[in-house]
Amino acid sequence: MTVQGSENTSRRGRRSSTMGGMPLNDMPWWRWRSNVRSALHMLSDPAFQRDVWLAGTDGYGDVTDAVYRLVEDTWLDNWSAEKYVGTIFRDSQEAALVDTAVLRVLRIMHQVGPDAPVTAYVEHAGWPDAVQAARDAHVRMSVSDGEDPDTPPKSLEVLRIVTRSA
Repeated sequence: MTVQGSENTSRRGRRSSTMGGMPLNDMPWWRWRSNVRSALHMLSDPAFQRDVWLAGTDGYGDVTDAVYRLVEDTWLDNWSAEKYVGTIFRDSQEAALVDTAVLRVLRIMHQVGPDAPVTAYVEHAGWPDAVQAARDAHVRMSVSDGEDPDTPPKSLEVLRIVTRSA
């Protein structure tokens, strides 16, 4: 069963405008999309990783938090993002990019362990490929949502406020 856009929602005619430029209700599961995008954003930005994760800056979680945000609601660690085309992801290309990023990041997580320090991830030989895959997916999703992919990642508190507010 494919869930269509807002025309199948009980909030007909009450379409919210945007969440930082991203149309809120044009994707039925936009809150899940927001979490996936947040995780991909952090995983795709080496400067953020250096300045926030490696520096130990509070408010953004760590690599493990980002990985769990990427897969916790979606179960993308168990099945393809293709399953969510039309609900979380706009099209098959977006889903394929997300699948590639998830597989690369999870492979590293399984090798270094979920409780490994950030340095174990960023120094892993496969990390640059994982970062690039996350970047490809992040850019595609950001542009599709009308946002600039190069803005700095939002804190987890901002993400919580925004996904609660609509």
